[in-house]
Amino acid sequence: MISVSSSRLQPSLWPPPISFLGVLILTRHGDRAGFYQDPETYDATATVITPLGTEQEFQLGQHLRSIYLNSSSPSFISGVNASFVDQTQVYVRADAGGELGVIYDSAVALLQGLFPANANYSSDLANGTIIEGALGGYQYVPIESVQPSEDVSLEGYTSCAPFVTANNEFYASAEFAQKQNESAEFLSLLRPFLDGRPVTLENMYNIYDFINVQSIHNADFSKALPPTFLAQAYTLASWHEYNIFTSPQLDGIGNIAGRTILPVILSELQEIANTSNPLKLAYQSLAYKPFFSLFNMTGAAEQQPELAEIVPYASAIALEVREPAGGGEPMIRLNFKNGTGSDFVTYNFLNGTGDMPLQALIDHVNPALINSTAAWCAVCNNTQDRGCGALTAAAANASAAAVLAATPRHQPISPVGAGFLGAGLTLVVVLAMFGVLMFMGLLTIGRGRSRRAGRTASPTNSNEKA
Repeated sequence: MISVSSSRLQPSLWPPPISFLGVLILTRHGDRAGFYQDPETYDATATVITPLGTEQEFQLGQHLRSIYLNSSSPSFISGVNASFVDQTQVYVRADAGGELGVIYDSAVALLQGLFPANANYSSDLANGTIIEGALGGYQYVPIESVQPSEDVSLEGYTSCAPFVTANNEFYASAEFAQKQNESAEFLSLLRPFLDGRPVTLENMYNIYDFINVQSIHNADFSKALPPTFLAQAYTLASWHEYNIFTSPQLDGIGNIAGRTILPVILSELQEIANTSNPLKLAYQSLAYKPFFSLFNMTGAAEQQPELAEIVPYASAIALEVREPAGGGEPMIRLNFKNGTGSDFVTYNFLNGTGDMPLQALIDHVNPALINSTAAWCAVCNNTQDRGCGALTAAAANASAAAVLAATPRHQPISPVGAGFLGAGLTLVVVLAMFGVLMFMGLLTIGRGRSRRAGRTASPTNSNEKA
């Protein structure tokens, strides 16, 4: 567990001299079974959430409810329906990539704590019967399952050749060789505990993950492992992963996890800040990788080096959207909960102190953002996977139509007619191309945002009580 000094907490004034508009929450999934991810490509095998993981996320949801959905809390979101889920006010996304159901199931468990069952969720039937919702009024909160093959926003790093190249360059670097020499003795001592797994610094995350999972779920293993080994492995794995998922340059390939998720984050923050938009609480359930890039790109890890470490299970970022009393530009506060054994702490970012203007965050990261699948395909030199094949084919068809239109024909057709024919063919291909891309959701990152913007409020059942 990473220790966080209480001195990081910013001074509070209650009541705060601001209008609290809403919050965007980013969480890492809960405890899961072990898995393996390739140290070069970061393609991962599937795994499953554990009962402990569901309880961690449920408790996190309860804690978030006590902060943001409790009318007696100083951070209560004004105007939010805290009793029943209003789908115009709440928007949830969950990564459905390498760890599959673990991240989605974590979101389900968290939402049970955030919006618990309410016995007042009932309706009167025509025959006079009153029916209570299933499971004591269980609330079914819609979750957008983000499939990496259709939306690159939550896993921008997989199927990305320059990312793999950068990883191999890191493994071949003098810095890596030095760390390898420094850790060689420790790695050799780990070998008896790894059940035949490769004991190399390149494989450090998988080494740490294995002993961490075993230390939690295997009593014999936990007793046999020397007391300092887990912490040492954690430190090495954090160094490894921070170097993989960050870059010194804002638009560096190591930051790709942040560069693809930030367009969605900024869009949601802007929606919350827009008082004419009903969105008040957005939530994204993630793997640990985007946390590295986000803390690096916002400068938070530079100002607080403890953030350059693997976030534990059920960690959470809460980006609070605030408006100064009397009006003014929206401000963002970065709060972070470092796993299950800590509470939310306010961190500095963008080389400033405390709250920062939303526009300052937008201006800072905007040059590095990857806003569309087409942009991601170009950055990752990919012409086949994750929608890039459809884009490549559409571009080829449009090019072929243009060549066909410009090619001389021997048929007796006038130049004017040929021009109309060529233009018509090109238009048909282009329209077909855009139709396919729009249908497949390939033109923008974050497929659910435009659908949500036009959603109307859900009708309130007459028997639902606050």
